[in-house]
Amino acid sequence: MAILLGGCSQEARDLGPGLPQTAPHGNADPRIDAYQGNFYQVAQGGRYFAWYGCSPCHSEQAKGGARLSDGQWVQGGGFADVYRSIATGHGGAYGQRVPVEQLWQITAYVRDLPLHYSEKRRRLLLDQKGEPQGSAWSGPQ
Repeated sequence: MAILLGGCSQEARDLGPGLPQTAPHGNADPRIDAYQGNFYQVAQGGRYFAWYGCSPCHSEQAKGGARLSDGQWVQGGGFADVYRSIATGHGGAYGQRVPVEQLWQITAYVRDLPLHYSEKRRRLLLDQKGEPQGSAWSGPQ
């Protein structure tokens, strides 16, 4: 029983006031542990990656012109570095349009991409296909 419950910690969710309100304070920020490697946070980041339209530049498999799946980072590969790159560094400042917590989740997803084998990435994409994308969403029906 203890072994079964031990696996649940990788899906832990903090839905209370402990959610990040600010960007990471460097790559040693203790809040990073609640996101990096957490299956729930990474999955949410994958959703937002698709929802905010990251695929046109990075492709659905994250192997586009701005490749994310190989672990090679132009702006630095630490959590805070990737967060900063997403929030301020390219194709429009997402930091002005995306809530802070979602930026944390997208960062966790992007940093986790080199660990995803293609079948897992494909499964994530199939899960997201039925969800409305940002450009097509018109509110609750």
